[in-house]
Amino acid sequence: MFDRRLVQYFDWGLLVVTLMIAGIGLMLLYSAVNTGGIRCILYYKQMIWLSAGFFIMILSFTFNYKYLDKWSPYIYIGCILLLVGVLIFGKHVGGSTRWLAVGPVSLQPSEPVKLGVVIILARYFSNGVKPSGLNLRDLILPIILIGLPFFLIASQPDLGTAGTIVLIGATMALFTKIEKKTLFFFILILVIILPIGWNLLEPYQQERILTLIFPNRDPLGAGYHIRQSKIAVGSGMLFGKGYLNGTQKMLAFLPEQHTDFIFSVLAEEWGFLGSFGVLFLYLFLIVFGLNIAYACRDKFGTILSVGITAMFFWQIFINIGMVIGLMPVVGMPLPLMSYGGSSIVTAFLGVGLLMNISMRRFMKD
Repeated sequence: MFDRRLVQYFDWGLLVVTLMIAGIGLMLLYSAVNTGGIRCILYYKQMIWLSAGFFIMILSFTFNYKYLDKWSPYIYIGCILLLVGVLIFGKHVGGSTRWLAVGPVSLQPSEPVKLGVVIILARYFSNGVKPSGLNLRDLILPIILIGLPFFLIASQPDLGTAGTIVLIGATMALFTKIEKKTLFFFILILVIILPIGWNLLEPYQQERILTLIFPNRDPLGAGYHIRQSKIAVGSGMLFGKGYLNGTQKMLAFLPEQHTDFIFSVLAEEWGFLGSFGVLFLYLFLIVFGLNIAYACRDKFGTILSVGITAMFFWQIFINIGMVIGLMPVVGMPLPLMSYGGSSIVTAFLGVGLLMNISMRRFMKD
């Protein structure tokens, strides 16, 4: 029989915040592509993806999230197979091979892979973790589970998404608790391998990092994105130039303004107050996720909630940091706002799983 508590514990606040962010994102996308030409069709495609994401979010309510504990190995293996499929059959666009073409639709598997990694790590961390915390031996398997998709995604190349998976996994491990000596060991290893990692980067990736440190190093080359983005953000001032009136946007000075740099469109047209309002909505999204984790009685559900919330947090942090010149330019969509079917559907699915956990947090088994 239907349990009324499923409705009683439904997180209506999270649903409202999610729909508000998605609605604002659709408005901004219309402005970003409203420059004539074929790009206008992206607005209608985004409406289709938002509808598909909303439908998938509703479907994610219909089963008990605890089944994901049992399904997690199969979900993870499926994600790895998708990434391998990208390497073999992927579509090459703009110097990267990140998409799988399924008929007229292109999918970016690295987006749902983030959720797949969160689910498998939630299974591992929720089973048999000692009160003293995770030691080096305990972390071998999580490192492998994170490392495999990391290298597959980094080889596309997509260091932004690959790095995000590492940050999500590290957040989940820290939440679970790591022994102090093990934590210090990893910090030492990180310091040692940084110079090696620098030499492994492609020349254009090194240039992006150097441009972040020295903004005027190459203003018409590697520094062009950051420079134009900062101009757009700063020109919005307090109240903005008005909806559809952004000059940087209209003159197309900012590349990828409908995807990775959509926040610059927001800042230019809606100003500081509009930007602050959207950041406040994102803060609510993070708080709702953490509140669901806190209220959950099940360890798997708690860690799963933390992982999904970390996924949203790091994407928001990196994207906005990139737009205002505090982070290097990487391919990182702004959740629920940037154009992109895979990222939209993954974000809605993540929200749906959070609501699923909230609805069933009273269940003991």
